[in-house]
Amino acid sequence: MLKLFITATDTDAGKTYVAQALVSALVAKSKKVAVYKPISAGCERVNGALINEDAKLLQIQANCQQTIEQVNPIAFEPAIAPHIAAAKEQREITLTTIEQGYEEVVNLGADIIICEGAGGWRLPLGNGKFLSEFVQVTKQRVILVVNMKLGCLNHAVLTYQSIISDGLLCVGWIANCQEDMPYLTENMAELTALLPIPKLAELDFESDIAKAAQKIDITKLSTLL
Repeated sequence: MLKLFITATDTDAGKTYVAQALVSALVAKSKKVAVYKPISAGCERVNGALINEDAKLLQIQANCQQTIEQVNPIAFEPAIAPHIAAAKEQREITLTTIEQGYEEVVNLGADIIICEGAGGWRLPLGNGKFLSEFVQVTKQRVILVVNMKLGCLNHAVLTYQSIISDGLLCVGWIANCQEDMPYLTENMAELTALLPIPKLAELDFESDIAKAAQKIDITKLSTLL
């Protein structure tokens, strides 16, 4: 079973968009793909349940017939930092809870699990804990989404170095090119030189996720699949 974790240089950097496209690409290769978004903030209450739009989008692309609760076990209504949302509700986000939810997804017997993080690599959970610790415990491979905008070179390199220092393997990066970045070509070339991992795709906005999926070079992950 291949376990992939999608992180990014920042919040709103395109993790869900990239995760959807990656799931779609793998399903198109006849892989059984499960998804997991352990924590979300910014949810709508539907029939008494908190539903996160990003988690719903992932659920739609996957092909393991997961419930939304399996995809996203920890959800908060306000669109604020999860550890603050938890404190306001006098709740605690624990690594144990996150790992238990992940184990339930593992037990589905998928070929591949795509797990989407929240925020950036060092998302605080409260009490001095970080979401990255969950990735370490579960030994997931990491894909880095880089939101191509001013400042992304620094953010990308620091995030990559942090992933490596945590003892994890970053297997590739994806450029999310949805902002009008000056000198995009030059910045892309610099990142390609700075990051010693394959660039899996350059994505701009596609309303059809299947078209975005076609832009991801799955062959660069062939040794893992």
